[in-house]
Amino acid sequence: MKVHILDDWFDTLRTLPSFAKLDGHDVTVWTDHTEDIDTLAERLAEAEALVLFRERTAITGALLDRLPKLQLISQRSVYPHVDVEGCTRNGVLLCSKMGGGGFSVAAAELTFALILASARQIPQQMASLKAGNWQLGVGQSLSGRRLGLYGYGKIAGQVAKYARAFGMEVVWWASEDGRARARADGETVADSREAFFADSDFVSVHVRLKPETRGLITAADLAAMKLTASFINTSRAGLVEPGALLAALQAGRPGRVAVDVFETEPLTDPDDPLINHPNFIGTPHIGFVTEDELDTQFADIYDQIVAFAAGEPIHMINPEAQGR
Repeated sequence: MKVHILDDWFDTLRTLPSFAKLDGHDVTVWTDHTEDIDTLAERLAEAEALVLFRERTAITGALLDRLPKLQLISQRSVYPHVDVEGCTRNGVLLCSKMGGGGFSVAAAELTFALILASARQIPQQMASLKAGNWQLGVGQSLSGRRLGLYGYGKIAGQVAKYARAFGMEVVWWASEDGRARARADGETVADSREAFFADSDFVSVHVRLKPETRGLITAADLAAMKLTASFINTSRAGLVEPGALLAALQAGRPGRVAVDVFETEPLTDPDDPLINHPNFIGTPHIGFVTEDELDTQFADIYDQIVAFAAGEPIHMINPEAQGR
């Protein structure tokens, strides 16, 4: 098959062991990013299978209508960036492995890195050192402090392990079902949503972005946090009410924000007021961007292509597209 891969910005995938799964296929890798539909339609005109690099490029119905040779889109996890109806209308099968036994260790590691960076003001201290000012201020130890984890899932569970190794107290909040599972597992659940935000020294959110979770974290939630607390988000920016992070920092509650996800991605405006706030720490959505994580994820994506080429597709989202 003629396989096209979008948005492999550092040309990493071909260097990983999993890439060998595509042996025998005609593979084209695009290492830049474009949102222009005319450019995409021209580039992908010969594509029979399209590999998506997470949610970096939106696949709209208008684009799909201009790709008559496309048969398969292969990716992993949620697909809010893909017009599924447009896929079905054009006879394009969307395959996406939605879960399984694993989870993103890389995302959990970055979460804890941001917790440490926020507690010890690492980026700000580095900037002070480079400016010839030596120490900037006084940081926080993690031992004995409370980490509030919002969302009772596998990534949050791994973050909890790291936190306990540092001597932190872990408290949970989640959906009603998530809170019930946490209690059944013997975990500590906050007495209320209000107490969860008000009493935590660090709050980290680990929830899937779905229509019902969009804007889950409100300005009122953030305003309830301590002046000395930190809010961490390595999940999705859409989980937080639009504009609430900057407003919270300007109001001083919580005292610090550290995130890996943004309302606009890629964020390339150096004058953006959020990233320039002195109490903000940010990374450019690198939670899953490690060689190990990408090799694992794309092995699944390539398996979907191999299965499709063999006439036995797996992880089908819209099986009704077959035969159209």
